[in-house]
Amino acid sequence: RPEVVVLDADLYNSTRSVLFKEKFPDRFFDMGISEADMVSTAAGLAATGLIPFCNSFAVFITSIGYLPIRIQIAYPKLPVKLVGSSSGLTQGADGVSNQSIEDFGLMRGLPNMVVVSPADAIETRKATFAIADWPGPVYFRLGRYPVPGIFDNSYDFQIGKATVLRKGTDVAIFSTGHMVAQSLEAADILAKAGVDAEVVNVSTIKPIDQITVISSIQDKSLLVTVEEHNVICGLGSAILESISLVPGKAPLLKLGVQDCFGESASADELLDIHRLKAKHIAADILSQITLQGGKS
Repeated sequence: RPEVVVLDADLYNSTRSVLFKEKFPDRFFDMGISEADMVSTAAGLAATGLIPFCNSFAVFITSIGYLPIRIQIAYPKLPVKLVGSSSGLTQGADGVSNQSIEDFGLMRGLPNMVVVSPADAIETRKATFAIADWPGPVYFRLGRYPVPGIFDNSYDFQIGKATVLRKGTDVAIFSTGHMVAQSLEAADILAKAGVDAEVVNVSTIKPIDQITVISSIQDKSLLVTVEEHNVICGLGSAILESISLVPGKAPLLKLGVQDCFGESASADELLDIHRLKAKHIAADILSQITLQGGKS
């Protein structure tokens, strides 16, 4: 794809866009610590027929770059791909200034913007090719710490398609990004407690796969969303919106950052603090089932 170009805001070693820089130096642009300028430049490049991938930490590209993203990319539907790395709590030790817990809300609130959050390395690779082919703007949310492999090379990623990774009859768990692996592990813990949990990987937050979501909530006693993001305006909100007209649906428990800022600690410690490890996810689901009077 010779029309693909890559821009980075002086973080190419951290974002790993240095790999593209080394292979295609004539198609790589280091814009310095200037996300707004980077985004504006990408819009201009896209208007000439190129496919720009803009790279920075998620918190910087979605905040410093927000106004030009809104006016110069989303409004004219230009095919700029905004790659937000080190999302969620993964920049733990750097503290609040580097943690991105509101980017889903910012990006999915923009008309014409697609929001993708892959669960593992293979889905990330497959999604990269898919978003390059997408005719409009995409926000591509990536983490930092390693996660277990979930998919194999036969996996067919599609924008707007959620994937049921584990069927279940009692609880439906909708998860995205780093939290998919934690949710699968939580489902194993729940199984030992006699709770059969379905796990759905919602790798496209917008447009959300309403058909798969509505199918998965049928006959469940509890619905759960798990995200490394504020529970306000993220995956949980998107799921609630998609099922708002479904009669007789089960209660929805939103697990994530509970409308608070993070703090300086390791990513692993922050997952403990915000109860986003598998053991916490399973425990909170069991507590909610108990509050509801057990499985129905």
